[in-house]
Order: sequence, then structure tokens, then C-alpha cells
Amino acid sequence: MIFLSLVISLTLWVTPVMASVSPSAIALTPSNNNFVSAAVNRVGTAVVRIDTERTITRNVDPLSEDPFFGELFGETPKQERLRGQGSGFIIDKEGFILTNSHVINKADKVIVTLNDGTKLEGEVRGTDEITDLAVVKVNPQNHNLPIAPLGDSNQIQVGDWAIAVGNPLGFDNTVTLGIISTLKRSSAAIGIPDKRIDFIQTDAAINPGNSGGPLLNERGEVIGINTAIRADAMGIGFAIPINKAKTIYAQLAKGETVAHPFLGIQMISLTPEIAKENNDDPNAPILLPEVTGVLVMRVLNNTPAQRGGIRRGDVIVEIDKQAITSAEQLQNLVENSSIDQVLKVKIRRDSQTKELSIKTAQLQK
Repeated sequence: MIFLSLVISLTLWVTPVMASVSPSAIALTPSNNNFVSAAVNRVGTAVVRIDTERTITRNVDPLSEDPFFGELFGETPKQERLRGQGSGFIIDKEGFILTNSHVINKADKVIVTLNDGTKLEGEVRGTDEITDLAVVKVNPQNHNLPIAPLGDSNQIQVGDWAIAVGNPLGFDNTVTLGIISTLKRSSAAIGIPDKRIDFIQTDAAINPGNSGGPLLNERGEVIGINTAIRADAMGIGFAIPINKAKTIYAQLAKGETVAHPFLGIQMISLTPEIAKENNDDPNAPILLPEVTGVLVMRVLNNTPAQRGGIRRGDVIVEIDKQAITSAEQLQNLVENSSIDQVLKVKIRRDSQTKELSIKTAQLQK
């Protein structure tokens, strides 16, 4: 979703040993060993532009357009064409492309533009709104499609180089450089709680249109998929770890539904210190057990949690005999379970300890 023109220059001051040395004699020639250029050259041709169109129908009051016919006919339907634009990258010679779900959401028509300007019609094979990932397929025809090499997002560290490639704001083939700012930034923390992603945060510039493009390491391997920016922030971007995409790519390519088990609660991590601070407040609405666990803030209607007997104010301390210490841990444990799996959930309610059986269900968008 953004481009950066990168120019690296180096100025070197040298104390001449001979008075007759000309200033031009110490001028440096540009280096051909720029790691950013090498990384982009390795992947750049596999990055594509994705243009979408979809038709929406809305009712229009003809009175606003024609006073005479408005009284006769009332509201009439009117169709409009909405256009969108994003990025993606080819990961298979057969023409499979990874991108964001929101890039191709509800699209009637998808056009993929290759690096050389060739335009191909794209077919949406699979989408998963929960992780904001999608797979688009093009017919390679006579093209020998380039492939973006995939890295290992589990191996990256804060401070590593990060290179974003994409088509921000319609500026094709844009590159920006930054570092990995932090890891495992939860979707809830950045204001999109309906997703289930622990994002890579980077200061490499990401703008509208970069969505779906690759985030690279210094070796030119894809470590993330650029996906989100905060409107109220400068220099903060987010990417989906490539290892997350690897786990569901095959399902998306086949058009299968990706399983996302859920309980149906809103929760926060609880420590004895937080509970004691609450209990020492004479105006506290509820007394909390001073334990480590996850406090249930709300139970959603018609969910596994409601059906299983979980209540607001319960503290989940154990699932299937595994101690629960944080909301993130609980979320990951449920996400890695199976649909319709029965979880043994131990809770603290007031001064009592109870064990409930909660049967997971598929999270619906």
C-alpha cells in the first residue's frame, strides 16, 4: 500500500597525503551491493497490482433527479460500480496469488496486472475474513510467472530490516524501507478486534494500495503480507506473518472454509495485583478472586460460552488441565482446537471453583 524511492548515498571525507590530490580523485562511485536493491530484484517481478470492481444497488428518490416523475414512481433502484485497488504476489507457477481478503471483498471482477504490464483476469479461489487473507488465481497462458520466495516469520526479530513492496495510491512498483518495530501485536490492540492475527509491526511506509503486497527481509524473502495502517498514526504499519498464510493457503486455494473455533466471550488478562487493586476500591462493582487467569468481561448471546454456562465476572484459570495466564494464551489455545471440540474449562466464580464443558463452534463473520 505504499512506495518509497530509496536513495542511499555515502559521503567520505579523506585527509589527502599529497597536496596535489584533486577533489575529484576521492569521489566515490555508487555501490552495486545495495541489499535493498538485491532483495527487490529477487521479488519485485512477482508483485502484482490487483484492480477490482463490484456492483452495488441502492434506492434513489427520483424526486431529487426529476420533480415530475418523482411523484409518479417513488424510489427506484440504481446500480453503481465501485472500484478498488491493492497488491498481491505470485507464489506458484500455476498462477496462485496471495493477497488480503479486504482487497477482493465482494468483487465481481478482478484484474491482475503483472510487473511487465500484462493484464490477466483473476479468479477468487478462497477468502478468510478472520485472518484477512485470500488467494486469487490467474491463467499464466504463455507467461513464465516469477515466484516470490517465502521466508520464516518465526525467525525475525525486532530491529531486523523490513522492505515493503506494492502499489500504494496507484503508484506501481513502490518500495519502502524500515525495520521490524515489534512482533505479535494483537489485532485487538490496533483496533480491529474482529480479526485473529498477531501482526508484525513495522515503520516501513505502508499506504492504501499496499494491502496484500509483501513485506520482505534483507534477503528478499517474504516474511509478511502488508495489511493495515492506523489513520491516527505516522510511521506505523502492520503485516500478517507469512507463516500464518502458510497454514491456511492450501485450504484457500481449494475454496475451503478455514476453521476458526470460538467461545464467545470478551476478556482481559487478570493478575492477583489487578484483582487486589479492584477489591480495595470501595466502589468496585464486583469482587474478584485474587488469582492469575482471564476475566470474562462479557458473554455474547447464542455462543458456546453462553450455552456452556460461563458468566460475566468468571475467571478462567485452566483449560484441559493447562493453566491459563493471559487472554492471548487462551485465544491461541481455542484457535488451535477443533470445531465441536469439548473443552474442560475451570473457572473461579466468587469463592467457588467450577469445571464447565464448553463445545466450540465456528466463528462466523
